[in-house]
Amino acid sequence: MGMTMTQKILASHAGLDSVQAGQLILANLDLVLGNDITSPVAIKEFSKLNKSSVFDKDKVTMVMDHFTPNKDIKAAEQCKMCRDFCGEKEVTHFYDVGKMGIEHALLPEKGLVTSGNVVIGADSHTCTYGALGAFSTGVGSTDMACGMAIGKAWFKVPSAIKFNLTGELRKYVSGKDVILHIIGKIGVDGALYRSMEFTGEGLSSLSMADRLCIANMAIEAGAKNGIFEVDDITIEYIKEHNGAEPKIFKADEDAVYDEVIDINLSEIEPTVSFPHLPENAKTFDEIGDIYIQQVVIGSCTNGRLEDLREAAEIMKGRQCAKNVRVIIIPATQQIYLDAMEEGLLKIFIESGAVVSTPTCGPCLGGHMGILAKGERAVATTNRNFVGRMGHVDSEIYLASPATAAASAITGKITSPWNI
Repeated sequence: MGMTMTQKILASHAGLDSVQAGQLILANLDLVLGNDITSPVAIKEFSKLNKSSVFDKDKVTMVMDHFTPNKDIKAAEQCKMCRDFCGEKEVTHFYDVGKMGIEHALLPEKGLVTSGNVVIGADSHTCTYGALGAFSTGVGSTDMACGMAIGKAWFKVPSAIKFNLTGELRKYVSGKDVILHIIGKIGVDGALYRSMEFTGEGLSSLSMADRLCIANMAIEAGAKNGIFEVDDITIEYIKEHNGAEPKIFKADEDAVYDEVIDINLSEIEPTVSFPHLPENAKTFDEIGDIYIQQVVIGSCTNGRLEDLREAAEIMKGRQCAKNVRVIIIPATQQIYLDAMEEGLLKIFIESGAVVSTPTCGPCLGGHMGILAKGERAVATTNRNFVGRMGHVDSEIYLASPATAAASAITGKITSPWNI
């Protein structure tokens, strides 16, 4: 019986010739990740294991991104705990204010993940790294603690859904529209504990930013992980950021999938997910006049340079609508610097937007853009649950950077094709 991409990677890290869906395995880890919210719990659990050091100081990373720069005393204490732990254990890859970025944008940029890796992170959007052909998945803080201690984790091998991509995206349609379309099609539990595996000739039209966005939101369909077949675009990205020889795991021709779903990228339209679930996806033939009070362009889903360029192209020479707060959050310091040097930040500020230091901030209702009762936001983030960005009676509409930028200009949810 043939294996999927995910199954091949897991088999190799478990020292097995083959694995099958449902099998329990103990796999070696290439990277263990935590952030300023999840790491303190893992650190407390780690202290119970009587380990004097982490399994490999180069294969553990902590990124202070959710509540940093620290928004209050509790956030400051959590970051201090992480800072002290990483200093004591001599963890190589600790990222704090001035060096940090939003974790799932930062780690690929820093070359800490490459194809064929097995990565766990105490954050549900750790599945982002599947864009690079890695198996990556979110875990609890206790699993993170054990991973830091022994460099291994237990997994139940997932079955898979194959997404066969054809065609190419039209202007102002991006990976965000693709994944919102898919989640709208299969639902928030449509890939529950399964691998979402992306392949097909349509891959060539998807940039790495598109792929990182799509893999990031695999969890919003309930998936264990999302993963893209490695191609020339992947290899070029790895060569630029990592330098390691990529390990390529291609699905067998007789690999078993629960189902195969064909997606013609040429047919994807600008898409918006309505409150309060990502599966409530609508295209603009279904959307009337919905006025908004806030726009957020950023996050681990859509805070990359390509996203900012697309937003700036729409906002250039235009003014944000009156009474709409527009918040731009570059995902890393490097992206911030590149956007500044390209003049993108000038465009945003002149249009009436504010530009923030890299942070998760408003995505999880942390800081830098909390919603009041009755307010609506268009956001390029990944979740629109009740109370996710502030008051329980506020609303979040998930969209691409192009749609968010168009909406910022008009003050209502607007297709970038109509601006």
